[in-house]
Amino acid sequence: MPATLQTTAQCPNSPPGHLLRGMARSHSKRDFESATARLLTQGGDTRIELNAAGINSYGCGPRPDARLLQFGSSTGSVISAAGFQAAVALYRRLYSSTGSYSDEVERQRHELSWLSGASRLLGSELVFAASGTDIHLIAAHLAALGQSTSLQAVMVEPEETGSGVPAALSALHFSTQTSQGHSVTLGAALGNAPMQPPAFVNLRLADGRLRSEAEVDAEFVSHVTRQTQAGGRCLLVLTDLSKTGLIAPSLACAKQMLALYGEKLTVLVDACQFRLSSDTLLGYLAQDFMVAITGSKFVGGPAFCGALLLPPGMAERSRAAPLAALVAYSARSDWPPGWLAAKALAAGANLGLLLRWEAALAELRRFKAVPDQVVHDFLQQWQQAVSRRLVLDDSFEPLPVAALKRTESSKSGAWDNAQTIFSFQVFKPNRPDGRQALNMSETALLYSRVGQTDDGIRFQLGQPVPCRLRGATPVTALRMCSSARLVTDTFFGNRSVEQAISQAMLAFDKLAMLLQTFRSIMAPVS
Repeated sequence: MPATLQTTAQCPNSPPGHLLRGMARSHSKRDFESATARLLTQGGDTRIELNAAGINSYGCGPRPDARLLQFGSSTGSVISAAGFQAAVALYRRLYSSTGSYSDEVERQRHELSWLSGASRLLGSELVFAASGTDIHLIAAHLAALGQSTSLQAVMVEPEETGSGVPAALSALHFSTQTSQGHSVTLGAALGNAPMQPPAFVNLRLADGRLRSEAEVDAEFVSHVTRQTQAGGRCLLVLTDLSKTGLIAPSLACAKQMLALYGEKLTVLVDACQFRLSSDTLLGYLAQDFMVAITGSKFVGGPAFCGALLLPPGMAERSRAAPLAALVAYSARSDWPPGWLAAKALAAGANLGLLLRWEAALAELRRFKAVPDQVVHDFLQQWQQAVSRRLVLDDSFEPLPVAALKRTESSKSGAWDNAQTIFSFQVFKPNRPDGRQALNMSETALLYSRVGQTDDGIRFQLGQPVPCRLRGATPVTALRMCSSARLVTDTFFGNRSVEQAISQAMLAFDKLAMLLQTFRSIMAPVS
């Protein structure tokens, strides 16, 4: 690769005009693709860095992989060919000076606001961020501004959301490298904001069964009440959806607490999975809830592209708030034009974030072009087929989930009422002593093998997630996920839903086959 393009890829936080000025104009398509692939792995924290195998911590590389059938969108997605070419095209525009970084950021801001539905609520604003964890940190910062009383977040347990989220909500560094290229001390405080460690609410019992909605809501209320009555303030995190496909607390609970505690309570909807319709998202914003989204889960864009949507009231309250404490995590261009406080942030460009969002927007644009009824029908058929396989196949057992309940504006026939994350435990075959679930290390090894098979087809599932105990043994569950890309590939590829579902069944077949032949991960059968 030419040295000029390589230098560009190594400096993601420098202004593109400075980087691109004076370069030769004769580079090949391969040069641009190589530079784009490199940039897609930059402008984030250590989780986005590639290991010796060329993949990040989510198991994804920076280039399309045509031989990989992807059902792991609850974890992350490998970039599609269309998404990659969209990113390459944007890099070419910047390189040829036919586009400017600031103009492209604002184009993306307006398009994402429109595609998500946020622009339908006048006065809402959008802040870009590198990841869902970064979004939580920014949201906590905004919730704490201008108040001398301490802030505490109340959230579901980290196993259902993300390991770095508790630190981010405590205004602590959650990695050793930040999206703005700062080397920091893991666990050190960002500034002087008085934030307490979050309070956690478990969604499942010790054996993995669901707690009732009433019990979960009551525990959220108890934490908020205790904090506010002690003179503090709360950031309530409503998770939609969790890693295993749950919503908590309920919308009714969040609305009641906001009405009761007013300015002592701020609500953030963790919708980083982005498995919700425009109507649902708009309904959350209309309640004065902040909403966190990413383009890297259900949408199918590459890992590390996030955005925080601010409702009009929150945007107005935050507009003049000081942002200097976020200098390691946010740049001036991430914030809407006119936010004077953003001048305290660096003016550098995060080309990696820009290109990742370009790829995600290409996916989201295609998805929004599919009629809602088509999306609904696809996901319903998918849900029925996958649920049936998990119930009828003795190798698997589905993790229980509750029916999805969202905003009142979400129509009863809306596509986002369908289950799209299917968590399941895996069991050892032919045990004379009865069914025995794979333990955590065995499930992790099985997960690795299903993505590394060498018969021409490989499968990506959602990474194993803890699901409490099986007897006295901690166990994890794998996840089979539908996604926007599965819908669009079926609709625009002129294939039937049955053909798409058959590929998911192949993944289950592969798991079952590995269980029969991959004896090294299981105890010997006598």
